[in-house]
Amino acid sequence: MNQIESVRPGEKPVAGLKTANWWHKRNGRVVCDLCPRHCALKEGGYGFCFVRQNVDGQLVLNTYGRSTGFCIDPVEKKPLNHFFPGTSVLSFGTAGCNLGCKFCQAWGITKSKKVLDRLSQQATPEMIAEAAVQLGCHSVAFTYNDPVIWAEYAIDTANECHERGLKTIAVTAGFICPEPRKAFFDVMDAANVDLKGFMEDFYQHFTLSHLEPVLDTLRWIKHESSVWLEITNLIIPNANDDLGEIRRMCQWIHKELGDDVPLHFSAFHPDYHMMDTPPTPPETLFQARDIAMEAGLNYVYIGNVFDPPRESTYCPNCGKMLIERRCYDLGVYELDRNHCRFCGQTIAGHFAERPGHWGTRREPVDPAALLRSMESDQRGAIGAG
Repeated sequence: MNQIESVRPGEKPVAGLKTANWWHKRNGRVVCDLCPRHCALKEGGYGFCFVRQNVDGQLVLNTYGRSTGFCIDPVEKKPLNHFFPGTSVLSFGTAGCNLGCKFCQAWGITKSKKVLDRLSQQATPEMIAEAAVQLGCHSVAFTYNDPVIWAEYAIDTANECHERGLKTIAVTAGFICPEPRKAFFDVMDAANVDLKGFMEDFYQHFTLSHLEPVLDTLRWIKHESSVWLEITNLIIPNANDDLGEIRRMCQWIHKELGDDVPLHFSAFHPDYHMMDTPPTPPETLFQARDIAMEAGLNYVYIGNVFDPPRESTYCPNCGKMLIERRCYDLGVYELDRNHCRFCGQTIAGHFAERPGHWGTRREPVDPAALLRSMESDQRGAIGAG
């Protein structure tokens, strides 16, 4: 991919612009083929996500190498409960989104074009991967905003991570076209896909998108890729909390994806354009979990509320607790790799010999500053020698 020098002829060069993949020209416009919106952009125009732009007749990504911030998180925060529990993850995101969720809980970076001016942390894919190694992280997560819209940056970073033995994680809504989907998930080791509801009307009204492309992504990940898959459903009162809808969703997951895909029901809190909507009652989460278990799903969790029994992992065969969770802290751990220590049942997921011990910590980091500091220390050590 080639570096684009400026937004329009005569303008000041803008950092972070790089020629994008997955587009074509039609009737004098550039048409983006990354997601099902297929935005047709006039010269200088932005896509719905506002991070893909027509610059001199080419589609460019305007957030390549630029981030809204980096943090070390527990992997359970993604949330991933069956992907190397207890390990630390270097998480980062950029700006923008290709959905228009009225309940967006990260709207400060996904919905405001002004955030492009606040992308102060610059980091190349090599810098990110190297910083993750130096920080002792097990994985790098593409999160905070949906990484499919900055797929070129995520793919390059994932490749650098794999060269250094790191795992890669995508946290996404799964609203992506088939060709870029394959390229994107081919370099991901795990994904949590946000299945926002199970009604097309809900998707259209509350997310300004469509349900079927997301279901197609879920089927593809499960059956056509080697990516470890978990699903999150944010339950919103008076929006997608109908128990019949939840039952149909769980039945679909069981039929189309199988019984071993972990499902996380998460509590909504008022935000963005839904400040008048009340928080999700814990009882609704409890009911949803019961419905999912009755539908035959083996691993069902609740999130954004404190409830260790419903956050923990149990053996689907003997029923014993295998991984105790109190938020992101692990307690009891009764797995022998991926087998129940009580009955030998195989537990779906990716597990090491021992769990990690990162716990609940959240540590902001600056990869560029970290690497500069290390280089300075190395020069000082050489000079002292």
